[in-house]
Amino acid sequence: MQETQKQFHIQCVEGDVGRYVLLPGDPGRCEAIAKHFDNPVHVGMNREYNIWTGTLLGEKVSVCSTGIGGPSAAIAMEELVKVGADTFVRVGTCGGIHLDVKPGDIVVATGAIRYEHTSMEYAPIEYPAVADFEVALALRSAAQELGYNVHTGVVQCKDAFYGQHSPEKSPVYYELLNKWESWKRLGVKASEMESAALFVVADALGVRCGSCFHTIWNQEREKAGMFMPMTEDTSGAIKVGIEAVKKLILADRAGK
Repeated sequence: MQETQKQFHIQCVEGDVGRYVLLPGDPGRCEAIAKHFDNPVHVGMNREYNIWTGTLLGEKVSVCSTGIGGPSAAIAMEELVKVGADTFVRVGTCGGIHLDVKPGDIVVATGAIRYEHTSMEYAPIEYPAVADFEVALALRSAAQELGYNVHTGVVQCKDAFYGQHSPEKSPVYYELLNKWESWKRLGVKASEMESAALFVVADALGVRCGSCFHTIWNQEREKAGMFMPMTEDTSGAIKVGIEAVKKLILADRAGK
């Protein structure tokens, strides 16, 4: 059967990955995540997909990088599901939008603005991009128990990184700037590039997905002249993701 053959992009077959998979964007972050596993093994790397598998609480788990943006993230999820995965935790980075979101804070997405196009090939635009409730709760609980300052709410997803950071250079600057003002007025927590696609693809495939992020920067706080110590240390978000997966494993075993 096609589902059990080696997948074209991730180069995995059934048995290579666990049902629980952490999804960072950066391939270089996978080994740091895998160090939290028991008995981690490097499954392989192809294109932007770097995959390690080990165990947590005796359950097989994996980490697979997705690269940048919705298209490559959707490919990863599609192929991981074909080889047995059904629960996904995105562990990434974001830029804060809401003034309360400071560098170093953890953001747990409850939903995502579909200001991207990958999800359009899975669901009409009227369909919301929403995190799995149990996964989101596990992420929030893990962040709180670990003592991090955590924010839950909607994040914005886009396709163009520089459409956010240099919108005035774009021929459609007027749309980018007006949309950004809308996100601010709606209380959107942060901006990133993958969750909208992942949430919608997960629903289309009948699997679970949630997201947590390390906040690197907040350009709105910078504009407001507020204290802005930039931080690229993603270890906190990684710990939150790992602890959330443990919570999900225990809940699944208990049949909740």
